[in-house]
Amino acid sequence: MFYETATNQHGLPHDPFKAIVSPRPIGWIGTKAADGSLNLAPYSFFNAISDRPKLVMFSSSGRKDSVRNIEETGCFTANFVSHDLLQQMNTSSAPFDHGVSEFERAGLTPVTGRLVAAPYVAEAMAVLECQVTEIMVPKDISGGESENIAVFGQVLGIHIAERALRDGRFDVTLAQPVSRLGYMDYATVTEVFELRRPQAK
Repeated sequence: MFYETATNQHGLPHDPFKAIVSPRPIGWIGTKAADGSLNLAPYSFFNAISDRPKLVMFSSSGRKDSVRNIEETGCFTANFVSHDLLQQMNTSSAPFDHGVSEFERAGLTPVTGRLVAAPYVAEAMAVLECQVTEIMVPKDISGGESENIAVFGQVLGIHIAERALRDGRFDVTLAQPVSRLGYMDYATVTEVFELRRPQAK
């Protein structure tokens, strides 16, 4: 089958785009507003985009509390969603009013970052402390603005739980990351395999 996204007439019960671009890591973004209120929200448009320097990005559908808080303070944390925190992550996705702490609602422990003034999830297997480098609205091919706001940040510090390390590596079979698929679907990584790149001849 083939369909043009301009019309989105795919003839399927649901749009398959997000199911095709999957699995996607979940950026569980911790922020603090200028008024001191804490926010924690999961974003499935999230990924690492550079290693030198270490940069990550997430994209928000509209200017939600996470983006507003980041615009006020210039920093955020990206918290690792392991399988044992699946329900807490889902709880934090509810549309709470500004000022309501998702940390509290989800039964999680907020800790202020060592290098940034944003909260992170104490129970998370790994945490990235990030300073904002850029906030932008992506454009389409005609120059029109999308409905999303993309936030880019440089990773200044990384927390790793000792229980997620094995033989000197961050072991995802121990951490069991949760990823977002299409529709209402999620997946958990429980096994991995190695594949070495071929050498040029």
